[in-house]
Amino acid sequence: MSRAACLLVIISLMSPAAEALDNGLALKPTMGWLHWERFMCNIDCDTDPNNCISERLYMQMADVMVKEGWKEAGYEYVCIDDCWPSHQRDAQGRLQADPKRFPGGIKKLADYIHSKGLKLGIYADVGDKTCAGYPGSLGYYEKDAQTFADWDVDLLKFDGCFMNRALLGEGYINMSKALNNTGRPILYSCEWPLYEWPLKQPNYTAIRETCNHWRNFDDVFDSWSSVKSILDWTAAHQDIIVPAAGPGGWNDPDMLVIGNFGLSHDQQESQMALWAIMASPLLMSNDLRDICPRSKELLQNKRIIDISQDSMGKQGYRTAKGNDFEVWEKPLSKNRLAIAVLNKLETGGPRGFNIGAAPGWKICGPQCNVTQILPQYKEMGVQTQQSKIIVSVNPSGTALLTVTPISSDFRRLHKLNWQGTFVRRKHTIL
Repeated sequence: MSRAACLLVIISLMSPAAEALDNGLALKPTMGWLHWERFMCNIDCDTDPNNCISERLYMQMADVMVKEGWKEAGYEYVCIDDCWPSHQRDAQGRLQADPKRFPGGIKKLADYIHSKGLKLGIYADVGDKTCAGYPGSLGYYEKDAQTFADWDVDLLKFDGCFMNRALLGEGYINMSKALNNTGRPILYSCEWPLYEWPLKQPNYTAIRETCNHWRNFDDVFDSWSSVKSILDWTAAHQDIIVPAAGPGGWNDPDMLVIGNFGLSHDQQESQMALWAIMASPLLMSNDLRDICPRSKELLQNKRIIDISQDSMGKQGYRTAKGNDFEVWEKPLSKNRLAIAVLNKLETGGPRGFNIGAAPGWKICGPQCNVTQILPQYKEMGVQTQQSKIIVSVNPSGTALLTVTPISSDFRRLHKLNWQGTFVRRKHTIL
């Protein structure tokens, strides 16, 4: 294999750049289901009643989440995206659900979702219209926040269409204050940096103080090229965005599209593994009523979810690349490390990767215990820094492992070594 040198960014155990939004929510990455990528703005309930944006869709998803183990796995939010409202506010200026598609109203839907032990998310926009042209919240922040609280909503996804970019930050901050002033804990999902990046580098200190998670880059589509573009953007900007993430506030690379049509199973494993490494919100957009067993097993994989939800609350990052491999690493509690090896080639067959080439493998001095989670679970036992472990990675697939140092003396040393800020080194993957 050829050699390739790259610039490393080794980040870990560093404090977030600012205090998180003080609402006590999103202390771990949010988990749930969101309608947008899979169901889009389908409002044709006459000819497509099973897939249109209606109270029936969310009730059915909630039923399946309880019945089929999703709630038990940690997925707790059932989230409405765009296209739910009526095109007109009511006589008091309040948003109202489309009466034909939501005959019971949002409060009744929230009560149903809560009766299942789940939480309800809703969508609005910082501008004067939503992206699909429904009423926006500009000029109505306090009224809309109180309306959502009165409906017992648990999460607000706040989009950024049809808004003067100079007023974007002010709008997101004002809605954050309005939500907190209602007295109801409503998780606040922002798209502030997504709309600001084309103009300037966003202020992540202010964003973290305002939002519980925030979108940075393009919408995800049901394709491997889309998932790759998100990973590439994240790695290219990790110096800026990773320090902002931590309990209470997370970078959001957008929805999991696992179980849909566009990704092979290896690519689905890659998205799941790397979203977990990035401490991303795990918001599925798929049809849980009709999902293949293999995709369901992947989405409910407890060992992967444990990496996402690890109590240390650190976002992982790309630590090395070369020879069409990428290494991503995430520090875990109890001085452990998760390592993901992505094979970026999309031709040929499985390729071997010497896990000792991963920068984080140094934690195996003098010894460590290694568990492979993907592509299949395997206890690899006690290893050392000199161990030659070759993992097989399919094209566009990912090998995911956890590494636990054994020596208590080394654990103390390793903890000291990882503290601090960014360290840049040259590294070659053999």
